[in-house]
Amino acid sequence: MTKPAPKRHLPTSPFKAPVAAASKRFALGEQVTHDVYGLGRVVSIEDGIAALVDFGSVQMRVLSPYAKMTKL
Repeated sequence: MTKPAPKRHLPTSPFKAPVAAASKRFALGEQVTHDVYGLGRVVSIEDGIAALVDFGSVQMRVLSPYAKMTKL
């Protein structure tokens, strides 16, 4: 099953154009929190693909768009 094409915004529309969400970016050594794994520190980054995060007891590869992970 394929996704339908996004609807384009017409310049004459009375509604505002949808705003694209900014992608999250993380830096090496940055402290983060994850909804499932808790507190951690970014160990390595695969630009735009994933981040390897050390949560103390386990290292996890968290895939982009990092929905459950936030910076501290």
